[in-house]
Amino acid sequence: MITSNYFQGIFALASLPLLVHGDLVKVADFGPNPTKLEMNIYVPTKLAAKPSIILALHPCGGTGPGYYKQTKYPQLADTGGFIVIYPSANHDNNCWDVASTKTLTHNGGGDSNGLATMINYTVSTYKADPKKVFVTGTSSGGMMTNVMCAVYPDLIAAGSGYSGVAAGCLAGSPGSSPQSATPTCADGKVNKTPAQWTSVVKAMYPEYNGTYPRVQVWHGTADNFVNYPNLAEEIKEWTGVFGISFVKNVTGEPQSGYTHMVFGDGEQFTAYSAAGVGHTVPVHESVDLKWFGI
Repeated sequence: MITSNYFQGIFALASLPLLVHGDLVKVADFGPNPTKLEMNIYVPTKLAAKPSIILALHPCGGTGPGYYKQTKYPQLADTGGFIVIYPSANHDNNCWDVASTKTLTHNGGGDSNGLATMINYTVSTYKADPKKVFVTGTSSGGMMTNVMCAVYPDLIAAGSGYSGVAAGCLAGSPGSSPQSATPTCADGKVNKTPAQWTSVVKAMYPEYNGTYPRVQVWHGTADNFVNYPNLAEEIKEWTGVFGISFVKNVTGEPQSGYTHMVFGDGEQFTAYSAAGVGHTVPVHESVDLKWFGI
């Protein structure tokens, strides 16, 4: 005879998190998801104790599974024991919303809110280290990397954004994709002082009085899609937030044709300019992991 206890046991098992290791797995229900983002997660077979988490954000037109195939974080996770979240934006030509008031507000109900939910779910489910949560992304994902560092400084420890724009650059635009956005930001024509950018960042989470995430950004000098002047605006934004100044250029780092721009003590913010590189700068996973401290 099948008893009610049997069914209770089945229902209890069904409600447990899906703990599959060594493959990219879709998570159907990870908590509040106001903009209906899709969550995929890669958990290595050999998971470190209190593992780190990397939130890896695809470019416009992309998907989490696509970015999973394009980046080397999963292979590095196999040896480093960390977790990688590969979300997908399913709206506005698969671009991350980096323009609306909702996403530019802490717990405001936008894309950034859903991404924060994914982080909290992963920390809870896999007993990850809440002080070792990192974010990276390319193009639209690089834009959202800046936004996450500004809107959720209480969750993110460090970020690495490729070919993006300053957090708040697209504020007020009707969309965030090339098809829907006001072109001023991508054209590199949104110009603010460090103090103005700092005010933009602080307004995203006015109650926050703690330390902001460590940030590094990358941009190609030949980028005519998200124009190169956006690198200068990112630099002004984060040097303003940290209250630091330019110190030196290191040429040929991390490779020939690149210039590493060092600010302050080099521990809070750094930038890479890639000579002759268009949209987008290739992902430098090993540099990211070093910046993250993984």
